[in-house]
Amino acid sequence: MVDDALISYEIDCPYCATPMTLLIDASQGSHTTWEDCQRCCAPIQLEVTVSPVSGELEQIRYGRDDDVL
Repeated sequence: MVDDALISYEIDCPYCATPMTLLIDASQGSHTTWEDCQRCCAPIQLEVTVSPVSGELEQIRYGRDDDVL
């Protein structure tokens, strides 16, 4: 993991609407991962899309664990 690849990203929990800041590691390339809400502990699914050419973050989609992203 390279520190330059860590990107702060603001979301609202899809379960309880609590605002939170996530650190996204763009050096992993495009991937799907889960983060637990800091307040309600519900699992939030994250779909991270990183450009294979430039290595820059292109898109982050997130939702409830049982949502299909």
